[in-house]
Amino acid sequence: MELEGKVAIVTGAAQGIGRAIAETLALCGADVAVVDLDISGATEAVKAITHRGRRGCAVKANVAEWAEVQGMVNQVMAELGRVDILVNNAGITRDGLLLRMKEEDWNLVLDVNLTGTFHGIKAVLPVLMKQRGGAIVNIASVVGVMGNAGQANYAASKAGVIGLTKSVAREYASRGVTVNAVAPGFIDTAMTQGLVGESREALLKQIPLGRLGTPDDIAQAVRFLVSPAAAYITGHVLHVNGGMLMG
Repeated sequence: MELEGKVAIVTGAAQGIGRAIAETLALCGADVAVVDLDISGATEAVKAITHRGRRGCAVKANVAEWAEVQGMVNQVMAELGRVDILVNNAGITRDGLLLRMKEEDWNLVLDVNLTGTFHGIKAVLPVLMKQRGGAIVNIASVVGVMGNAGQANYAASKAGVIGLTKSVAREYASRGVTVNAVAPGFIDTAMTQGLVGESREALLKQIPLGRLGTPDDIAQAVRFLVSPAAAYITGHVLHVNGGMLMG
């Protein structure tokens, strides 16, 4: 129960990796605000959190909209009383080769994945600074480091998240705020479950551990980075990819 008495916000937490993170933090003692556009899914996630004896609240917010993110933090402060942890997990894909990529698909992915992360950090920092401490974890991607054909927008957004993480870590370390990123490899979620047959086999051959990751693999990495055990770690990108990328 290393997070007893802490309050966490997890965006994009109605399903998949985000939900696994939210439930894992609750198991470690945190009260959790589940943020998503899918409010029914967020409400279901909150039920799972309260069944574990923790407090939770469901918040509907589009992270690409600054006013909604500000409102999210205000709602969490009103309902749960404080914020100690922010996990910027909300993200989308709109894949396509660059010459065929519509400008709206480029803008939408950058707005949600990168600008949404910026909004979350900017909204929660005044609270963390006033408390003289807190932990922020941004979910990046292996694609943001190595690139991927057909995902120029997604790769650019996640590379941006990594640069943003390091810059904010430098700016606010003196205020007791740690800022880190987790870069998942290919995780067995709705995004990858469409891969079958030869495509899936080809992907698995690139992963030394021979399997896709699970949402819990990512949740455990986040758990570590927001725990007291990681108090001296900031500006770090933790790669969780089964050995697919070694740097």
